[in-house]
Order: sequence, then structure tokens, then C-alpha cells
Amino acid sequence: MRSLLQDIRYGFRMLWKRPGFTAMAVVALALGVGANTAIFSVVNAVLLRPLPYSEPERAVVVWLKGAEAAGGDRVPMSVMDLLDWRARNEVFESVGAFTGGQVSYTGGEAPEQIPGAQATADFFDTLGARPRLGRTFKPEDERPDAERVAVVSDGFWRRRMGADPAALGRVLTLDGRQYTVVGVMPEGFDFPTQDMEVWTAFQVRPPSRRGPYFLTGLARVRAGVTLEQARAALNAMPDPEHQGNPPQGERFNMLTVNDYLVGDVRPALLVLLGAVGLVLLIACANVANLLLARAASREREIAVRAALGASRWRLARQLLTESVLLGAAGGFAGLLLSVWGVDALLALSPEGIHRLREAHIDGRVLLFTLGVSLLSGVAFGLAPALQGAGADLNETLKEGGARGSTEGRGRRRMRDALVVAEIALALMLLVGAGLLLKSFTRLQNVESGVRAERVLTMQVSLPRARYEEGPKRVEFFRQLLERVRAVPGVESAAATTSLPPDLLTASDNFSVEGRPEPPGGELPVADLLSVTPEYFRALGVPVVRGRLFTDADREGTPPVCVVNETLARQFFAGEDPVGKRLKQGGSDRPGNQFMEIVGVVGDVRYEGLHAKVQPAFYLPYQQSPWFDMSLVVRTNVSEPRTLAAAVSKEVWALDRDLPVARVATMEELMSRSVAQPRFRTLLVAVFSCVALLLAAVGVYGVMSYAVVRRTHEIGVRVALGARGRDVLRLVVGHGLRLVLAGIGCGLAGALLLTRVMEGMLYGVSAADPATYAVVALLLASVALLACFIPARRATKVDPMVALRYE
Repeated sequence: MRSLLQDIRYGFRMLWKRPGFTAMAVVALALGVGANTAIFSVVNAVLLRPLPYSEPERAVVVWLKGAEAAGGDRVPMSVMDLLDWRARNEVFESVGAFTGGQVSYTGGEAPEQIPGAQATADFFDTLGARPRLGRTFKPEDERPDAERVAVVSDGFWRRRMGADPAALGRVLTLDGRQYTVVGVMPEGFDFPTQDMEVWTAFQVRPPSRRGPYFLTGLARVRAGVTLEQARAALNAMPDPEHQGNPPQGERFNMLTVNDYLVGDVRPALLVLLGAVGLVLLIACANVANLLLARAASREREIAVRAALGASRWRLARQLLTESVLLGAAGGFAGLLLSVWGVDALLALSPEGIHRLREAHIDGRVLLFTLGVSLLSGVAFGLAPALQGAGADLNETLKEGGARGSTEGRGRRRMRDALVVAEIALALMLLVGAGLLLKSFTRLQNVESGVRAERVLTMQVSLPRARYEEGPKRVEFFRQLLERVRAVPGVESAAATTSLPPDLLTASDNFSVEGRPEPPGGELPVADLLSVTPEYFRALGVPVVRGRLFTDADREGTPPVCVVNETLARQFFAGEDPVGKRLKQGGSDRPGNQFMEIVGVVGDVRYEGLHAKVQPAFYLPYQQSPWFDMSLVVRTNVSEPRTLAAAVSKEVWALDRDLPVARVATMEELMSRSVAQPRFRTLLVAVFSCVALLLAAVGVYGVMSYAVVRRTHEIGVRVALGARGRDVLRLVVGHGLRLVLAGIGCGLAGALLLTRVMEGMLYGVSAADPATYAVVALLLASVALLACFIPARRATKVDPMVALRYE
């Protein structure tokens, strides 16, 4: 212990004596450790921190599988699917369902929409969640004639009920109906979406048909049953739509609750963690090179120690202790940097990442930082320590006598290898950033199908209790749109059930008149929208053929529809779709009439800019009135948001209890659609720039040191007639060989590592040759510039000074 304390004190003195060296090393390590700590704090909050449920690994979320236009492998279930599942359940402790969204809350200072969900009686028990006050739902709450009850979140209880323990039994007005509060959930419970505020009991009414499809299944696997066994049992259930025939392929899709909440963001976070890991490795290589250079200046000291009897292990331990102290100093500086980094990440992060706002520096993150710092100290200090302590005493003393002219071959090779590694790691990170940047650029340039400039949007939801009749809903929006069009600055106004670029509300199957149903009765699926006549004009959707809706397309007139180009191309190739007729729904909806196609419009992306455009058909709102609608207001002002107050005032003039929610411009909606790709692209680009800077500094440092070590040799060469370009070629040639070796290794590594990014790329391959070529050229240019500066300095060496150089 005494010798260890002695090593620590001596290490501190040596670092203090070389403040420039220490500062460079600490800064490099702080960048690497700080970036790793900041990203790990996010990974810890989102991926590693356990969910506040009992045995969450046994809770699963279930969907149907279907056509891509209906949701792909995440198709909602119907009430009949839920009842069939419950009747045939063998491997689940409990089976339930939920549907999430927004609910209108009136009872505060102003009407508003809040996140809410309807859930079956076993929703909370299936998740393994217990209330902090009161109770959750009971089986009798599902009865159609039961009293309406609600459970509220901890945040709702504190903000809107004053954290009153006597809040149980209060009545809330949600969507125009009265609900009695029976429970309060603990802090941190927000399933199924972030910031969920209220859950109401879903009252199960016996269905008359298979649809509609709007529920997400939720179940708890029995103890002792694996997830694969549960999945197999679920998909072995007969499909009622196929008259008891064996199911064709998998009918259900199942994910654990944890995968449901964070599965989409997990690959991006792991890529970011890998990116900062590469930055740390480059920083370690940089510091290792600094230590090797510093060890060369301490050859005499180490030789004297060895001559006085110090063992190789004793010398290595001393040098390694200094490296660990350096790593600890870099870790401490990195921890301070990460506090700012976490705040920056939260400020830049997009909405919707579950539990991201909980990211902070906690005990687990501190342990991670401590471990990374100590491991980094060992990693970058081990090779220099062994190299310095293991040098041959006689050779070292010989080299020390002519220090200006030569250097140990082993140490030189070690430094060259570290430079090659730095360049290879930097190139891998730069390739990843280049691919993400190219993908993001193409995503931003995707044609959305609408003119987004000067468009204001907002959501208006009519309570079912007061607008149960369709004509009342039609009349409300007719009056509202007339009033909005009269607002100064408004060019046109309309209402729709869905908004681009990624707010699709519904899809449905359909059949074409005169064509037989496909084998198995699986009708095609298309996006479904109900819109008012001016919708296409307000969003700038072009008319390709036929006409648009008019006020004459109302209840009591022949049903009509408008289809998009994709539906017309896929189902009416080579013929004019105008005049043809579609029927919404399948064979379980015999009451539906065929709708005449009166027009074809351009494609609009309703499922995300990255998603493939799906077939879509539009219905006139007067013939298909919905409760939840979004207003689309085209203005002639540069800042559409300035009209939000005036438009909201017109809503409240018709009904003062209606909340106005999700106020945003169409340009803001487009920006939010690419928020996650923008976030990860920005972070990887920043880390890549740091890596490029560290690699350039590393190359510059090694070449500068090499020039200093070879000053005597260069002087001899100049004295013997070598010209400046010969010296330049000598130094740059050595650097060029290192750069090319690093680029070669980096290209091979990038081809392997970028495969994990394929799911995050849009319109670009993970092996895109143009990106690889541009990145390699950029890195080579920067590295060669770092070589050229010391090489240029070498050409100006005075032979007389160089020959006396010691």
C-alpha cells in the first residue's frame, strides 16, 4: 500500500510538471467520456431502467396482422376478436385491450384535450400496476349499463385536483359524458403513451359484425409459459373469417410491453452508443500516442530506475498508475461535460421517446463513468507502460546517446499502429454519419403531396353525448367553416379526419363492383378519409381526373368517393376509374351501398414521409360525418399561427365547451415527421466531427514528433544535397502510408458495422459507394493536411542547427 501511495503521489507530480501534456490528454478524454456518459444516461433511462410494473417481461401487447395499408403487422383488433380470444385463451393469465388517443376535458379554466385511453377491466392487473389511491377497474365496469368510471394519473391528480386525498368519487366531464373517479395511479405510470392522464373503463357491447378495428390487445403470459409458446398458442387459434379452416401463417403479432414502448427507438440509441464508443477509442489512441511520445523523453529516467534495481513490473505499475490518474481526471472533466450534454440532448430530442425526459446523472450513470474512465486509463496506458518498462536497458542507453537521430523501432511501430487505428475508427464513424445525412436529405426532399406553406391546422372533437346524430355534426362543421372563411387572412378552410404527413386515423377494406372477391375473402385495404369539399384546395392536392366533392354530395344523395392515383393505378390500370363503383367494407357489411368514383386526386402521404404511399379513398363529410376532425386553414399571411386565436374564437362562438387542440402549421407537422431522423443524424454528425478532429490532431502529433525525432537525420540529408521536395516527400510519404492503411481498414470495418443501420436509412444503401468515396477522400485530405504542416516545417531545417541537435 505504501508503494501504491508513493506511485500515486509521484504520478500527480509528473502530471503537474507537464501541464500542456496533461491538458491535451484530459481534454481528449473528457470529450470521449463526456459523450459516452451523456448518451448512456439516455440509454439508461429509456432502455435499461425497469418499468414500474410487476414482472413486466410477462406482459405483452397483441395486434392482428394484415395488409400494409391497414397497419402491416400492427392491425388493430375488433371487439369480436377480443371476445373470441378470451373464449379460447389457454396460456394467458388475463386478456384485455385498450385504445388510446385524446379526450375532451371540460371542468378546468378552459376546455382542452388531454391524453386518455379506454381500457378493459383487466388492463391494470395485466400490466401488474397498482393504484396509489382507490381501485382500478372491475369486471362489472365493462357492462354496457354500468356506471362510467375513470382512473386518473398522478400528474392529473396533482395539477387538476390539488393532490386531494378525497378526490375519489369526484365527477369528471370527458367527451361530454360524466365519469366518476375511482382511482389514482402512482407517479411514473403512463401506459400506453407518454403523459397519459386519464383511463376510462371500456364498456363491451355485443358486436353485430366483425369490425370495426380499433383495439390493441394486452395480455399477461402464465408463469412457466415462454413467449414463443404463447405466440404459437395465439396463432393456433382458428380464424373465424375462414370458417374454422387452419390459419394461413401467423394471424397475430405479439411484443413485450417493453419492446412496444421502446422497440422503435432502440436501434437508434444503440447506434449512438456505438458512435460515442468509437469517439472514446479514438481519444484513447490519441492519449496513448501522447504517452508514447512522453515515454521517449523519460528514457533516461526509466533506464536509471532499472539500473538501480527497479523491476519491470514496478516500472510498468508506475507508468500505469499515471495513466489511470490521467483517465480519472479525464473522467471527472467528462462527467462535468456530460451534465451539459444531457441538457443539450433533452433540448434537441424529439417528442414521443418513452421516458427520455427522465434521463439524468444517477448512481448507475456515475458507476458507468467511473468504469469507463478507469478502463480508458488502463487501455491507453497499458501499451506505453509495457513498452517503456520492457525496453532493453543497453539499447535504451545507446539510443539515449543519440536521441536526436534515431528511435526504438518497437515504439515507432506502436505509434504508427495507433494512428492507423484512429483513422480507421474515424472513417467508420464518418461513413455512418454520411449515410444518415444522405438518408435524411432524401427524406426531407420526399414529395408529401401537399403544399405545406401558409397552412394552419388544429383538431376539434365533438362530444358524442351532444352530437350523437350525424346531421348535427354536419351542421356544426358547415357553420364553423363558413365563419373561419370570413376571418381576415383566410383563403380557404376545410375539415378532415386525417392529416399528412403521418396522422392517418382509419383504413378499411373495399371491393370493386363486378369483380369477384380474392381467394380467402381477403379484400384489399386502403386509407380512408372523410373530408369537406374544400379540403383538396386548402392543402393544394391536385385533381388528376374527374371532379371533387360539392355541397350537393350530402345525405340522401347517391354515395360518391374520390380515390388517389395509387388506388386508380393498382385497381384500374389501363381504364378510367371515374364512373366505376367501390363498396366500403367486406361481406360482413351488407348494408353498405356502392359508391361512385367521381374523381382522382394526387397521392398524399398520411403514414409518414418514409412510408410507401398506400391506396386511399375519400368520402364526403356530409355522407360520412365523424366526431374528431382536423381543421385545415390556408392563409395569405406568412405566419399562419397568428390566426390561431381568431379561428379558435369561432369554434367557441358555436360551442364554448369544445377544446381546440394540436394547433400547428403544416410546415411544423412536416418538421416533426422527420424529428427522430434529424436528431440521430445531428448527433452522429457531431460525434463524427469530434472524431475527425481527434484523428487529425493524432496524425499531426505523430508526424510532428517524428520530425523532431528525425531532425538530426533530416539535417544530414540536407547537408548531403537533399532538396526541400525530397524532405517533403519523405515525411508526407510516411504519413500517406499510414493514412491509406487506416482508410483500408476503416472501409472494411464500415462495410460490416453499417449493416445495423439499414433499418434507419431511407433511399440509400448501407454500402452506398458514393458516400464511402466522399468520406474516404475527406478523411484523406484532412489527414494529409495534418501531415503536410510538420513536413513543411521539416523542409526549413537548418543543417548546421540540425547536426548539433540533441
